[in-house]
Amino acid sequence: MKNCQELLNLIELRQINAQEFEGDSITVGSTSVFGGQVLAQALNAAYRTVPEDRFCHSLHSYFILRGVLEKPIRYKVQLVRDGGSFTTRYVTAEQNGVSIFVLAASFQIKESGLEFQKEIPEVSQPEDLLNWDEIYAQSKEFLPKTLSSFLEIERPIEFKPTVIPNPFEKVDLDPVQQIWFRIKDMDSKISTSQMHEILAYTSDYNILVTALRPHASQAHFGNMILASLDHAMWFHREPEDPSDWFLYTSDVSSTSNARGLATGQIFSRKGELVASVSQEGMMRKMEKK
Repeated sequence: MKNCQELLNLIELRQINAQEFEGDSITVGSTSVFGGQVLAQALNAAYRTVPEDRFCHSLHSYFILRGVLEKPIRYKVQLVRDGGSFTTRYVTAEQNGVSIFVLAASFQIKESGLEFQKEIPEVSQPEDLLNWDEIYAQSKEFLPKTLSSFLEIERPIEFKPTVIPNPFEKVDLDPVQQIWFRIKDMDSKISTSQMHEILAYTSDYNILVTALRPHASQAHFGNMILASLDHAMWFHREPEDPSDWFLYTSDVSSTSNARGLATGQIFSRKGELVASVSQEGMMRKMEKK
């Protein structure tokens, strides 16, 4: 995928009937389906069954089994509740009749109310930073194979970390990470549902690896198995300019029992808190053969 439209084409599902949809997969550099893709496609299925005046304000999901890239995924929507202000949907993603992912999402009409938000952190601006492609071009000869195969994939999203740690310097890092991202060729008039689906897709990038930072002296892509277990997201505001840069900041709450918990916030460049994220994932050391 190269741009926003190709990403939206991937997320937009084929309709089978009123409550069933089907989608395909594209690799992001791993041998299994990217969790953010399933999350975004499940949200697309849910959105297709709610009134147009309602937007998703929160979602909670579990990754049950690894998805197979070569097979389509069937999404089945349960119409849990249609209230006066809120709508609830439950989505099951299946391959070969077996559930691989479940999503519960709540939708709300737009209302006025009290306003407060956490402030955006002070970090370097994206114009002063290198993106993943530039980092890869400068370091590909020295990177571990697993990391190299991940970075060489072309993506519809441009990422710029505010700090680039030296992978060969075996020291533990601060349990915080900040990364700017921008959707390539984004239409500034994108719909609310499409914006939410793109943010859901992007939110699965980078957050779990933040949980490796306190253990960077001993843990890295080359010797760890990482997998998303559950993922929650809250949508707060629509960005004034969705084609501009967003800052994804995340921090580690805990690592224990081969799991890591990280939370994050997505800000627009203008400082609007657009969404919050929480994810727990498996962090298992590879067994030496």
